[in-house]
Amino acid sequence: MTGIRSFKSMLAMSSAIVACSLATMAHAQSVPETTAQKDARAAGNATDTDTPPASPALPPEQGVTEAPPLAADTADIVVTGFRASLNSAINIKRTQTATVDVIKAEDIAEFPDLNLAESLQRIPGVSISRVNGEGRNISVRGLGPDYTRVRINGMEAIGTTGGTDNSGGVNRGRGFDFNIFSSDLFNSIAVRKTATADVEEGSLGGTVDLQSSRPFDYKKATAVISASASYNDLREKVTPKFSGLITKTSDDGRFGVLLSVAYEERAIKEEGANITRWTYGGFNAGFNAASTLPGKTFAQINDPNPATGLYHPRIPGLVSYDIFQKRLGAAGSVQFQPTSKTLISLDALYSRLDGTRKESQLQAISFSRSGTGKPQTIIRDGVVDGNNNIVSGTFDNVDLRTQSRYDKLVTDFYQVTGTLDQKFSENFKVGAVVGYADSAFSNPIQSTVTIDAANTANFFYDFSTRFPTIKPGVDLTNPNSFAFVNGTSEVRIRPQTVNNSFTNAKTFAEWTVNPLLKLKVGVDWRRFDYSSTEQRRLSGESVVQTLTPAQLAAATTLFSGFGKGLDTPAGTPTSWIVPDINKFAELYGIYSNSLYATGGVTNASARGSYITVREDDIGGWGMAEFNFADSGLPIRGDVGVRYANTDQRSTGYAGQGVATNLVVADRSYHRWLPSGNLVMDVTDTLLVRFAAAKTLARAGISAIAPGGNLSVSGGNRTFSSGNPDLKPTESDNIDVSVEWYPTRGAIYAVSAFQKDIGTFVQSLSTTVPFSSLGLPDSLLAGTSASPTDLFIVSQPVNSSGGRLKGFEVNVQQPFSFLPGFLSNFGVLANYTHVTSNIQYLTSATGGASVTAPLIGLSKHAANGTLYFETAKFQIRGSIAYRSRYLTAVPGTEGNAYNGTSGTTNVDAQMSYNLTDNLKFSIEAINLTDQVNDQFVDESNRLNVLTHSGRQFTAGMRFSF
Repeated sequence: MTGIRSFKSMLAMSSAIVACSLATMAHAQSVPETTAQKDARAAGNATDTDTPPASPALPPEQGVTEAPPLAADTADIVVTGFRASLNSAINIKRTQTATVDVIKAEDIAEFPDLNLAESLQRIPGVSISRVNGEGRNISVRGLGPDYTRVRINGMEAIGTTGGTDNSGGVNRGRGFDFNIFSSDLFNSIAVRKTATADVEEGSLGGTVDLQSSRPFDYKKATAVISASASYNDLREKVTPKFSGLITKTSDDGRFGVLLSVAYEERAIKEEGANITRWTYGGFNAGFNAASTLPGKTFAQINDPNPATGLYHPRIPGLVSYDIFQKRLGAAGSVQFQPTSKTLISLDALYSRLDGTRKESQLQAISFSRSGTGKPQTIIRDGVVDGNNNIVSGTFDNVDLRTQSRYDKLVTDFYQVTGTLDQKFSENFKVGAVVGYADSAFSNPIQSTVTIDAANTANFFYDFSTRFPTIKPGVDLTNPNSFAFVNGTSEVRIRPQTVNNSFTNAKTFAEWTVNPLLKLKVGVDWRRFDYSSTEQRRLSGESVVQTLTPAQLAAATTLFSGFGKGLDTPAGTPTSWIVPDINKFAELYGIYSNSLYATGGVTNASARGSYITVREDDIGGWGMAEFNFADSGLPIRGDVGVRYANTDQRSTGYAGQGVATNLVVADRSYHRWLPSGNLVMDVTDTLLVRFAAAKTLARAGISAIAPGGNLSVSGGNRTFSSGNPDLKPTESDNIDVSVEWYPTRGAIYAVSAFQKDIGTFVQSLSTTVPFSSLGLPDSLLAGTSASPTDLFIVSQPVNSSGGRLKGFEVNVQQPFSFLPGFLSNFGVLANYTHVTSNIQYLTSATGGASVTAPLIGLSKHAANGTLYFETAKFQIRGSIAYRSRYLTAVPGTEGNAYNGTSGTTNVDAQMSYNLTDNLKFSIEAINLTDQVNDQFVDESNRLNVLTHSGRQFTAGMRFSF
């Protein structure tokens, strides 16, 4: 945290310097400006027209190769607004030799999006996953976030946040959490879908480039201020959002400064059903011998074979999350061009996501609890469907539990980047980029308190409808129905941290041999550091101070109002007694009493989270860019090769005999990665692209650490371990596309792609008794688990991979050819179809495997936007569809797999320019209140079904 405090101080000083520079720049002594410089600056480019733009959609080393201009582009037309930004993005896409899709600043501002992930979902082939109703991670062409790299201002970075348990929890992988940033801080977003040698390795699906604004992006001094208010119809609270930007360039165009700030608050509620998977009757020692089911023998009820057993919900329950977030971001940039041949840029970016999450749950934990739980539970009656699911039933001796959990979640991200572009002659130039990025996630408070009602009668559930009926047989609003008992109830205190940092340096040289050929070479170095920690209770989470009924009543409260907008079945509880964590702290000292003391490395349950990884990546590359248009051959492209060397050192705690020691693992490997892109400009409006490349993605961060992590949480019992010998995932890729640009701002494109993926990394899960793990029984001291309990054991392993193939269709058409007001309409639409066949191992000891789609892959994805725009008024509606995708193969406890059902999100935005400088806007997000529906197995057993409501925003934007 010291580095973060230092950066905050630096940011404050930088802001002061920027402010002083803005105030004094008008009086700075000017250097005479050439006519060429004036013309270039008026066009919004760098002073030297041969130098790449100061803030391209791609990093400075990614210069574009000019394509023949459209006839409509030859006129001197200046257009602003949403349609103009779409035109700009199309022009960038067209001139690239690689396949690149771009969103420019106006698009980001005008799309009704909560963050960058939701902006990115508008790009063909990009799908997002959401947490608490907001976009968090992306997938590109079916490949999930661990296979997609993110660069900010030309440098790789990782952003980390925490989520609910049923949404993946804390991000401990290589995926980027986009919800830490406001889209207001960025000038452009580009997604590179085919590889070139000059782009660092690490991605199979795509490389995302985020570029913050720079002063030379603006033709004149500019200031922008916006303010808005947001309302979530489920949470029913109004929250503010503010952003501002100020930039000034000296009169001679050689020095500029920029500062932008964005702040917003977000209050939402997410609630619904939370089942925690399904399991078979014989799991956890089976049901009580008095159990009966029509047409089933007792042996069938407690069948221990996952292939033939009867399945039931593991923890049927209801959940409500109350979430509050504050997101603060700032970006600063200084650019200096001392001569027409030298450009220096310094960029700084800071973001802080600070939030709290309050959780209230009702659970029938009996079905997941061994010993005094499931073996005492009696099935009185029930219905079994054709998929061997006990879809409804009435039960006695059911242990009920309610719990409260409170999380404080903080992410501090900062990055500083310096860029140099130096031209030595008309034909030779060099560039260099150095930078440092740090993402520090802290969950300083994660406290959970449970209370229990043991052996209740007449519990009923019914899963014949998608939202289940759950009816306890006791009064949930009466504190006397519950108890807080040592050995049964729990107090979990689990503060944790995850830190990621990148140190980057790279340089390149570029020689224009002649108008037809350009040669480039470069080297780059990256050092990635990862560390994580966790604290847990030393005495065990089920070791608590038993309370009398009066003592318990004094430390509980009534949670109420559950079920708004869910269309819950009749009889669903809307209120229940929950622990009051503040009262437990005040009255019973859960943060001060030594009984509840926590420890880190000394704690067997927390020790597995103490992981460090240091990774050094060195790359060298060479490539040739060619454009034979001047010789009469309409072909352009690039060909090159990259050498990548990786050194990894990871540490973790592992059992060695009766002792647990810190283990160090070292690993090195290298690869040669050739790539090529070819563009044929068939006509002035039609082009065909071909691309081939070998790409590489490194195994997940925590996956390559040695050691293991033991966890007993309620009825969940897991043991996960890393694998430092994991091989990187490699892929041989082929892409082809046809793009037609019939008129200004229009594109019709079809792309096909194939990736042969080898050495795929999967998580292999098996279910075994704790006693077979070779770990000492003392690790279970203070928990509710026993050595005979079944634990879900997972470890990442290499499988043989498989093939991914698909196609994209992209249409963007302004209706300017139509008469009258119809010419103000336009449409953006795209569709992506992806299939894959990946082999997943199903046994830790043999070669048994199953074939299933790649984790995170949606077979179908589509986006559409219809817009209407005049000089004063703009309105647009957007729809994003993603079909279901898998999250785990094989699934746990006999389920074939885990997954998330398809989603359709509908958003809208409207704005009106009251004056040339003042704009009013209204946005509506998630108009259909799309649910988060997660499932297990082929029979679509419900795992999670929650919703988070609709978000409405109204605001004003003033520029001068």
